[in-house]
Amino acid sequence: MPKIALHWQILIAMVLGIAVGLLVNQYWTDQTWSRMGVGAPTEFMAGADHTANTDATPLAHGARLAARATDFAGKLFLRCLRFIAVPIVLFSLVVAVASLGDPRKLGRVGGKTIGIFLFTGFTSAVLGVSLATLTKPGVLDDPASRDALPRAAAQSAAAAEAGAREYSVWKVVLDAVPENPFHAIANAQMLQIVVLSIVLGLGLTLIDPEKSKPVIRVFDGLAEAVLKLVQLLMRAAPVAVFALISTIIAGLGLSVFKALALYCIVVVAGLAIILFVLYPTLTTLLTPASNRVGYGRFFRAMMPAQLFAFSSSSSAATFPVTLQCCRDRLGADEGIASFVCSLGVSFNMDGTAMYQAIVVTFLAQLYGIDMSFGDCVTVALMAALLSIGVPGIPGGSLVVMAVVLDSIRVPADGIAIILAVDRVLDMCRTVINISGDAMGTAIVAASEGRLATPAELAARAESGAG
Repeated sequence: MPKIALHWQILIAMVLGIAVGLLVNQYWTDQTWSRMGVGAPTEFMAGADHTANTDATPLAHGARLAARATDFAGKLFLRCLRFIAVPIVLFSLVVAVASLGDPRKLGRVGGKTIGIFLFTGFTSAVLGVSLATLTKPGVLDDPASRDALPRAAAQSAAAAEAGAREYSVWKVVLDAVPENPFHAIANAQMLQIVVLSIVLGLGLTLIDPEKSKPVIRVFDGLAEAVLKLVQLLMRAAPVAVFALISTIIAGLGLSVFKALALYCIVVVAGLAIILFVLYPTLTTLLTPASNRVGYGRFFRAMMPAQLFAFSSSSSAATFPVTLQCCRDRLGADEGIASFVCSLGVSFNMDGTAMYQAIVVTFLAQLYGIDMSFGDCVTVALMAALLSIGVPGIPGGSLVVMAVVLDSIRVPADGIAIILAVDRVLDMCRTVINISGDAMGTAIVAASEGRLATPAELAARAESGAG
């Protein structure tokens, strides 16, 4: 039999999980437990002794075992995500920064490229937080649904809400600098780990290349090894999706679908704003009038790469097509296109930054957590910075998703809902990521006078045809 693609496996698992969860939510009541000899279901599920449960039938014990096994499978997957997140962010980010070369020798091209990518990344993250805050996709209409959340998750939500009052912009900036980097790694203080990675990567660019290259190769090899673990872990995603989403739906019922539908609309709307408003505006304003890269020119040139990115969901796999479109269709100098696009594969993930910001805000609302201004700043910074370390493979953003959630102590149980629709949204945000690389290439090449005009591109095409 033909092998089923991973995204179809996840979709099937999602449908099965939803069906099982809805059946349990609608038909597994206290009367059901009573017929199986269980008079105190809460105590029975917790394994606590209770006189009302002495007549529990073997079927009741089997149901409890199935529920515990399902809960265990979901929690194990989440723990594996957290386990992988710290090393992949540390290793990938060090390599991404160190591979820039000596910052004193990067000159205008490097400075412009990094500046553009940092601006669009943070702008995208702020846009994501703003859209989710305004539309409130995670606010449930039925207050009883939130009360039905797993007890541990509800406790985490209450703790996060209490901790939100302690945040301020000054505290966020101060806490970003680790007093002890090894303590930050051991305790998964991700914002501090991001700062450590950036500083270490910059330090490697400032020493003798003969000394830095072996270190960079070691970090690169470690990043590749962890990336392989990510690919192996994603094979278990269908099982995890079934386990996590069936548990959540069993507790929440249909109310979660209203929030999920609005969440998807908010994500797609945010990505559309970046693609059709932010990028064309920047290319129009930052390219000279004599050789302007307007709306039509930009999309005509990048359409092949955008379609390939949508189908592959991988900015790394799309890289050769992106480079060819930037060089031959957009008219960027080959050297600039190679530099900017190569840097963009790991350094420029605007779609991922916005997506992660929306996810955290959405789940905070789902669990009833009020995000303060300091929380919003933290989420925007974390989403923008951690998007730099996201591998350019399908589902790569899921690796650090739990990290961003933990940054303001939002329960990660709801990640199952995100996994359920992640594949389609991943296809959309990959288009944004590679389009951002092309946007940066056009602006940098035009500012350096190394962007061919449409007439020059037409002449090249004619000479090539001849």
